[in-house]
Amino acid sequence: MEFKEEYKPLLVALLVCLTLGLAPYSPEPHIVGKLRWIMGGAIGMKPMDWFDTLLHGAPWVYLLFEIGKLVVNKIKG
Repeated sequence: MEFKEEYKPLLVALLVCLTLGLAPYSPEPHIVGKLRWIMGGAIGMKPMDWFDTLLHGAPWVYLLFEIGKLVVNKIKG
């Protein structure tokens, strides 16, 4: 299967999100637990927990960036 060159960064971002962004998968993705903790007030979070949130959240930020870049390029034509 061959993709246009413009979609390759998006595929990389998706792959990174599905691996690092969601790891570990059981019992729930780590990023989900960290976001719940933060929305609950982040009481008891240590610097390592914040770093862990950054580590598991970065792929999602990268994915949003790549989607935004693709949309802007499509609008510009």
